Amino acid sequence: MAEISASLVKELREMTGAGMMDCKNALVQTNGDIDAAIDFLREKGLGKAAKKADRLASEGLISVEIAPDFSVATISEINSETDFVAKNDKFIDMTKKITKHIQEGNIQSAEELQNSSIDGINFGEYINSQIATIGENLVVRRFVTLKTKSGDIVNGYIHSNGRVGVLLEAKISQNIETQKAADLLKNIAMHAAAMKPVYLSYKELTPDFIEKEFVAFKANLEKENEEARRLKKLEKKIPLYGSKAQLTDEVLAEAKSKMEAELKAQGKPEKIWDRIIPGQLDRFIADNTQLDQQYALLSQFYVMDDTKTIEQAVKARAEELGGTIELTKYIRFEVGEGLEKKSEDFAAEVAAQLN
Repeated sequence: MAEISASLVKELREMTGAGMMDCKNALVQTNGDIDAAIDFLREKGLGKAAKKADRLASEGLISVEIAPDFSVATISEINSETDFVAKNDKFIDMTKKITKHIQEGNIQSAEELQNSSIDGINFGEYINSQIATIGENLVVRRFVTLKTKSGDIVNGYIHSNGRVGVLLEAKISQNIETQKAADLLKNIAMHAAAMKPVYLSYKELTPDFIEKEFVAFKANLEKENEEARRLKKLEKKIPLYGSKAQLTDEVLAEAKSKMEAELKAQGKPEKIWDRIIPGQLDRFIADNTQLDQQYALLSQFYVMDDTKTIEQAVKARAEELGGTIELTKYIRFEVGEGLEKKSEDFAAEVAAQLN
């Protein structure tokens, strides 16, 4: 069995908010594997705040470049060592220049970028000159360009702090004005920047992911209900399902049948059932697709009209404009995603510098 150090227990506690003994037990059960320990705590409803992403950190900026005709859009993440430099005007101007360079040069990979020329010099030399001027190590970490086909448009949004950016691509019918569709995409991109969906559609969630996350989701609700019972407050209903992927025709037919039986038992005339059941089915679907609402953009309730999901809001706006709009691609960058935090042992850092 792996030795469970106090620092590892402390790290897990800070990441999850769970109690010290619960964290130690989770690490013992998972042989010191901190990622597995996070999952263990979540499945037990003990790690509501457990987010592996909380361990990720970096500084820098997200930059977005949109072509005037909304045919091409580029998003990049360029890292610096400190937040102070990320707010420096020279660094901000550099990120915009590089992103535009990537788009105009149709650059698709880090290797192509490194071999490109900017300001008449090799890109590597350009970055080195910026490092010398700005005084920190600088890295073009990642970038993506969306280039549309005929009948498609792209638009995006970058949050005011420059740490989050979103691109969206959509297929629109010919009778819809490009600018109006682009305005809609920007508003939805603003929603995505704030609400952090991981995927465009629930169809991208794998069965294993749904099963694992639903176990943790129910465990958290059960913990909340324990506290509600203690405080004599209203308990939350535990859903039967987590994703629309689980709501088969048979499941929906069974739910409808139960609704009809309840209406009959209540003495409601059968002739008005068709005015009641659609709303009840919508509520059933909303209650049983809460993983979709967390992870999939199209299933989230739109912050600008929380009576509609993003999918419903897009369809409604398209109908107002007299055509169709279909979101086809979604990209969201946040500074530091996928980068491990540096150890924050200040004493050790000072000692290392003195040696």
